[in-house]
Parts: sequence; structure tokens; C-alpha cells
Amino acid sequence: MTAEAWSEAPLSDTHGLPSWIFPPAEGFRAADLDHMPQLPAHTELIDGSLVFVSPQASFHSLMLFLLERELRRFCPAHLRVRREMSVVLGLRQRPEPDLVILRAEAVQGTSETAYEASDVLLVVEVVSPDSEERDRKRKPQLYAEAGIAHFWRIENQSDRPTVYVYELDPATTSYALTGIYHDRLKLSVPFEIDIDLTEIDAL
Repeated sequence: MTAEAWSEAPLSDTHGLPSWIFPPAEGFRAADLDHMPQLPAHTELIDGSLVFVSPQASFHSLMLFLLERELRRFCPAHLRVRREMSVVLGLRQRPEPDLVILRAEAVQGTSETAYEASDVLLVVEVVSPDSEERDRKRKPQLYAEAGIAHFWRIENQSDRPTVYVYELDPATTSYALTGIYHDRLKLSVPFEIDIDLTEIDAL
């Protein structure tokens, strides 16, 4: 079924379930997500399969607030910060990172639902219990293969963030760990950043 067809698809005859409950044999495509009625918010597409997000803990929300606020403060004029926007990595790959930094030219208006990987400089994932496997393994692999230069993974350790910073090795199209940060995130790439991570305690 094509992306356009999903917008016309009726509810399934099986207990009134949406038609996307029954995936096509070849899996869904990235464009399908914009045309599926009743799709839950923040649904991701990984390897052609829909991934639904569980309710998030307070740590997740507070960490995103702190990072978004501080990244907007340090972000150069030619870049933009976006929260919880999906990124098209391939035909059947459309994850939704917690935060992205992308080229300003890629922002065309307020009706956008996704960005292209080629426009994204940094992706950030705040790990939740239900997403540990995806955030630590599969999604970084997909981001690296798509050529996204920087990746941060943030873990909750005793209600304090630990930030794992990775940079793409273009020779292997995989990420190399360049640092682990606890109380302060001070970096010179992808631009000058200096964030007091302990501020999460005051939020």
C-alpha cells in the first residue's frame, strides 16, 4: 500500500482496529507515517516496523528541557535545534531522536514532519527503560550509516545524567566514543558548548 493509500485506508474489520495494525509483507516505508490515521504520537519506523513510545519518566522530560534550552543558547546562527522530530534515514528507517541539530536551510516552515539525514549534524537520545536496546545499539548504527556526524547518548545514573559523546569515523561509517561527561558537558565540536548538567537538580 502506498503512502497516499494509507490516508484513504478504512478501519480494519477486525474489532475496528486501524489498518496499519497489519503491516505489509515488505514493511512500512518512511513516507507512510504521514498518512496513517490514528497513529500514536511519536511513533518511529525502525527496519520497516512501527515502534511505539511508552510514557516517559520525569528524568527524560527534564533532561530534554535542559539540553534544548542550553543548545539553543550555544547554537550558531546557521544551525537549528529541534525536539522530537523524526529523521528519514532510508526507505524503511524513520526514527524520532529526542533532539537534533540541523542546517537552518533545511527548515522550510512549521508544517514539516521530518528532516533528511543529510541535513542533520547531531542526534541526541535520552535512554528510557523501554528503549535501551534501540538507543544503545540499533539507532546509533542507523544514524552512523546515514552519515550523521555526531551522536550523544544520555543515561540516567542515580537521577543524574551521564552523557556519552560519539563522533563518526567516515572510514568505517561507525561511531567512536570521544568522551563521557557527568557534571559538565564542555565540547568544541560540533560547536562550542558548555552545559552544567547538575542544573537538572533545580528544574
